[in-house]
Amino acid sequence: MNELIFRGKDRLSPDAGDIAVLLMLVTAEFLVGRLKFHWGPGPMVLLVGGTVLLFAAGRLVGMRYWVRVDAEGITVNWGLGRGRTYSWRQISWIDVAEISGRGRTTRVARIHTTDGRRHWLSALVASGFEPSDDFDAEVRQVIDRWRHCTEPSRRVRPEKRFRDRITPLWIGMAGTAVLAVVLFVTNVTL
Repeated sequence: MNELIFRGKDRLSPDAGDIAVLLMLVTAEFLVGRLKFHWGPGPMVLLVGGTVLLFAAGRLVGMRYWVRVDAEGITVNWGLGRGRTYSWRQISWIDVAEISGRGRTTRVARIHTTDGRRHWLSALVASGFEPSDDFDAEVRQVIDRWRHCTEPSRRVRPEKRFRDRITPLWIGMAGTAVLAVVLFVTNVTL
């Protein structure tokens, strides 16, 4: 049985849009630092250099993501270390989670293990920022391999939990309500 490998460097590499955002951020930092705060070259080098370093480190780690599907199971690597292998016996379900935010939907493949935990497959992601034309076909390959390597009695769809119904919109609305109450209470007591 051939192994399937999905790598972050194939889909998460920096493009012109990333470079444009970085240049705009660095320009804004430079203008605000020099014109508003009158910082000298030392603090400016630290600020701009730190921004570029954090941006590059984030992209490099993302490009090191990979997922391997083979006869033993699924190995997930988040860019650091050797990764973690989940044997076919540990995997009870595989599905795609959809996360809506900022006007776009991100789809990511995930596995559900027999201990009730969920694990994102780091390199199997498709979104408006990182589109993947082959996402559905790749997820179908992983699911087909899982079905081939497990018996039907071990495939158990997990029940929906409360956290499955929470979206960034609901978190934002709840946070706004809590903030309004806190501001109202502190304003009344002052």
